Amino acid sequence: MINRIRDIRKQKGLTLADVAERCSPPTTAQTIGRLETGMRQLSLTWMNKIAAALEVEPELLVRGAETEQPRYIARFTDTGAEALTTPRDAILPTELGGDAPLVALAIEHGAGDYRSGDQVWLRQHGPDHYARLLNRDVLAPRPGGRFAFGRMIDRDDSRVAILPPGPGSRQVVIENPAWIAAAEMLVRKL
Repeated sequence: MINRIRDIRKQKGLTLADVAERCSPPTTAQTIGRLETGMRQLSLTWMNKIAAALEVEPELLVRGAETEQPRYIARFTDTGAEALTTPRDAILPTELGGDAPLVALAIEHGAGDYRSGDQVWLRQHGPDHYARLLNRDVLAPRPGGRFAFGRMIDRDDSRVAILPPGPGSRQVVIENPAWIAAAEMLVRKL
């Protein structure tokens, strides 16, 4: 089994020391680090302690090695959508139907209907399905490891046009994107 302690800890914005202090009884950051990396075996007792410290169900801390986990691949900032330097596992809040791969987008700067802290879950589609994605919010890869995020407003045989959220945005035209991911779920903290 592969543990997801690091992914969950980082998603919650906690340090190793924060998690160690939240454990009951408190432990050391070094111990949490060893459990994260697999240098120390994650027993059921440790799994329950760390899950309580992270305020998640214990089963979220582990996953089977054969399971392909959805990943954060991009983020939306005040300068637009950009690739993450290191994609990371995303914590799926609920199972979404469908066979195509899921990706997640973290909203770090609010624009349009999106607020800072939102998560947008998207499902990847190939060129055969682009016509069905018109007038939907999408994420599309661009050259140089960049991304475009917004409403898909036009398409033809080789190009798609995406209008980023927010007033005064200019459309982004992408030639032959390998895939386009359509928004399926918005996760917003209350």
